[in-house]
Amino acid sequence: MRIIAGKARSLPLKTLSGLDTRPTSDRIKETLFNILNPRLYDCRFLDLFAGSGQMGLEAVSRGAKLAVFVENNKKAAACIEENIHFTKLTDNCTLLVRDAISAIHQMAGREKFNVVFMDPPYGRNLEKEALKALAESGIIAEDSLVIVESSLDTDLSYAADLGYEITREKTYKTNQHTFLRFTG
Repeated sequence: MRIIAGKARSLPLKTLSGLDTRPTSDRIKETLFNILNPRLYDCRFLDLFAGSGQMGLEAVSRGAKLAVFVENNKKAAACIEENIHFTKLTDNCTLLVRDAISAIHQMAGREKFNVVFMDPPYGRNLEKEALKALAESGIIAEDSLVIVESSLDTDLSYAADLGYEITREKTYKTNQHTFLRFTG
């Protein structure tokens, strides 16, 4: 696992061993960031359920102004902290060690994020809870992009009821990315 492009290009990243996190493969990450690239420069990027922090670090490496990482697993958070320091992207990164929903509530009413990436544990229906909290928090603006990485059987048909429009779905062998535009 590494940073693919930008100022920290090719730097290797650490991740937890075992099944506590599921790092997104470099190939899938590259596909995702090729789609996101026009939105990244100078954006504010929120990485929920951050794991190793690779998605937010990739965003900052490619020009995002700020990445906020939210991770409640203390070992994973320590891994994110190491990766932030190793990549020398500390000025553009903030780590919140807490669960995603309480972090969203903590940030309510502050600056808005342009891009939100979330990769919650599969099979726990955390996507719906996080999307609802984001919509109610005021930390995303109309037209903000939210990407949900999930298992292939995850149903996001309720998204419109929460104020989102599904604009794109990208399916891979074992998972999918759903792109949602916040419509307010």
